[in-house]
Amino acid sequence: MDFIAQLHPTLQALLGTLFTWAMTALGAATVFLRRDPSQKLLDVMLGFAAGVMIAASYWSLLAPAIEMSEEMGFIPWLPSALGFLAGGAALRLLDLVVPHLHIGLPRSEAEGIPTDWRRSTLLVLAITLHNIPEGMAVGVAFGAVASGIPSASLAGAVALALGIGIQNFPEGMAVSMPLRRDGLRAGRSFWYGQLSGIVEPLAAVIGAALVTLSRPILPFALAFAAGAMIYVVVEEVIPESQQKGNSDLATLGVMVGFTMMMILDVALG
Repeated sequence: MDFIAQLHPTLQALLGTLFTWAMTALGAATVFLRRDPSQKLLDVMLGFAAGVMIAASYWSLLAPAIEMSEEMGFIPWLPSALGFLAGGAALRLLDLVVPHLHIGLPRSEAEGIPTDWRRSTLLVLAITLHNIPEGMAVGVAFGAVASGIPSASLAGAVALALGIGIQNFPEGMAVSMPLRRDGLRAGRSFWYGQLSGIVEPLAAVIGAALVTLSRPILPFALAFAAGAMIYVVVEEVIPESQQKGNSDLATLGVMVGFTMMMILDVALG
């Protein structure tokens, strides 16, 4: 931890999200082990990812944002409320513009601007969209530590990166396995699966750089990342985990993921 503390916040954010990307790649690599995994397993793991994201949105982002607002002399709830809604609105706008296809749906139900792009490309773009707020969340968390605000801690930022990384494992699987079932070769399925996570380091560096340059936007930025993540969870991750009839198992996955991220954040942060 001492070594990490000596690094610039943008480098800390980059290292943290290189880990989260590596976990996405590791999940995608399971495609080399089997072609057709249990749908129940995929649904439980997607539920787990949703639970981690919900818990991280509150303990690692919204709660610190409210504390920071108070410490900075703002109305405690105002930056968080505005940032949270803006984060959801930004993801909705991307949803309308970027062509993508949610996992498990036919090609005819692709969203965004109409295009003739391949199904595999649209699936990768769907996961990439919800990796943007995850990367941004990690970047903003590390940037907040450099601001010197008491409620921001390096251990908390590391806990967030760790939690996001763990839930990226099933996300990597969720991209590569359906592509393999659709007939793509294992190597190509793995390539697309890991590619969906590579946007996280870029989003993290941008997030960390923004908040280190402008300290007053910190509460807003943290809440923005939280709002974007909650939008993704409600609009995409939870529905995908329950559309195959495994709602009870998927819900159990949400509970376990939420509990694990809560423990990580409280214990380390």
